[in-house]
Amino acid sequence: MRVFVAGGSGVLGRRLVPQLVGRGHEVTASTTSAAKLGVIEAMGAQAVVMDGLDAAAVGRAVASAEPDAIIHQMTAINPAHAGKPDIKHPDRWFAGTNRLRVEGTDHLLAAAQAQGVTRFLAQGYASWNGLREGGWVKTEDDPLDAFEGTPTAPVMAAMKHVEDAVTAHGGTVLRYGALYGPGATDDQVEMIRKRQYPLVGRAQGYSSWIHLDDAASATVLALEQGATGVFDIVDDDPAPASEWLPYLARVAGAKPPRRVPVWLARIAAGDQAVMMMTEGRGFSNAKAKRELGWILRYPSWRQGFEEGLR
Repeated sequence: MRVFVAGGSGVLGRRLVPQLVGRGHEVTASTTSAAKLGVIEAMGAQAVVMDGLDAAAVGRAVASAEPDAIIHQMTAINPAHAGKPDIKHPDRWFAGTNRLRVEGTDHLLAAAQAQGVTRFLAQGYASWNGLREGGWVKTEDDPLDAFEGTPTAPVMAAMKHVEDAVTAHGGTVLRYGALYGPGATDDQVEMIRKRQYPLVGRAQGYSSWIHLDDAASATVLALEQGATGVFDIVDDDPAPASEWLPYLARVAGAKPPRRVPVWLARIAAGDQAVMMMTEGRGFSNAKAKRELGWILRYPSWRQGFEEGLR
């Protein structure tokens, strides 16, 4: 297929594009920086500079690529765009990404409709943001938490827009877990090494993780099989912060994380950090494995942190 990857120079795009090329697809990938055109071309793809917030530019780039499928991987989480991680103010930290998930998604869908492209895949998120009630592990049938009344609400509203708009188009939303691998967790590891990433309270809140290579392989399978709907793309091992954070610290060669009370964490790090650490709900990958025939290279973050972060 001819595949247009919007956001092909990001940390996931850099693992996805080579897999697509390796499977024989003709790939055009976009970046916001002319300096990164060579990065994309080195992966065997055609490269184009495109501002995902410029409807006309998106329309021109997609029309020029004449794709059979579009994969939306645009974010603005990189420190060059979003600054240093600010978990206390996710509404500010993710402001650019929120716009790409709303306006950027709409521009890509409009371009897809103009070109008659029905195969459309987009990036979602499923790590700790399941509805905070009932069991600790959720499926695609369970709603995501809107986190209404908190600074996280705009982030979740943008994700809901992606899911609603893309599924209405007949497309596919791949809810990736917390991504790790080359370039994906550098900021977190730095904080852990500085002992600035503490355990909060009992730290019983769950998260789901996924290595970049496994996220990319699931995306390729969903594309090639014409899968539609929502898929939780996570590993086999959803786990509480009390397990994964000390493990990650050890792998990173850091001292064990500090432990702080909930009230102090709320003041220092905000609502999202407390909710993630104490009430987060992880996700199951059963549907993706069953319907896509997906086999993970890193079934658990335990193996993945050891091998994928070194």
